[in-house]
Amino acid sequence: MTALLEIRGLEVVFGGFRAIDGVDLTVAQGELRFLIGPNGAGKTTLIDVITGLTRPASGSVTYAGTSLVGRPEHRIVRRGIGRTFQTSVVFEELTVLENVDLAASFRRPLPALLRRRRGVPDVVAAALDRIGLAGLADRPAGVLSHGQRQWLEIGMLIAQRPSLLLLDEPVAGMSRDERERTGELLTEIATDHTVIVVEHDMEFLRRYASQVTVLHEGRVLVEGDVATVQADPRVQEVYLGRSREEKAV
Repeated sequence: MTALLEIRGLEVVFGGFRAIDGVDLTVAQGELRFLIGPNGAGKTTLIDVITGLTRPASGSVTYAGTSLVGRPEHRIVRRGIGRTFQTSVVFEELTVLENVDLAASFRRPLPALLRRRRGVPDVVAAALDRIGLAGLADRPAGVLSHGQRQWLEIGMLIAQRPSLLLLDEPVAGMSRDERERTGELLTEIATDHTVIVVEHDMEFLRRYASQVTVLHEGRVLVEGDVATVQADPRVQEVYLGRSREEKAV
């Protein structure tokens, strides 16, 4: 498979603390990759580097053959990379439709933005159908459930037509039914996008992940399919074992 994202020798240092310590990572086009690890492992920092929120101390980040290092965030978005955050970011006073339409508008030239538009653009309608919120298009985003808000944010990304989606803990705080719907949505989105998911929910990972990268103390601990990662004694010690201990407390 063709590599879409390649990271080599990445290091990020904050005031003497090495948040990312020599990470190498390759994600193929069309892949659904899960990124896991205990708190402080460097998962969100890694996403911040890819999207231009954090500048790396050293190393390279290459997306579709183009270096991302030093590029501002808005230019990285225009290259075809979108992300969500741990806390949903939607405009509560706008309708579901207006949120998705606003997200899609960044690709339209200024004259088109100033013209009054009729009807719903195809890209917006398609995004609403895909996330299952077409029936709530005229509802204010502020009345949506937690899970629906997360799906809306994913729909806003899809409407921007990115090639790579980075989702930071998309099922945190969701009900079981919402997690199941989100897993199905991510699997379906991965049929025509590359998706990287940062996640802590191990049940969710076991059900929906194909390839997994485990980070620990800013380094790649192990990579592979779910069975390989679960069977690795290092993962059991630093992540899976820790989860069991926490549940026992």
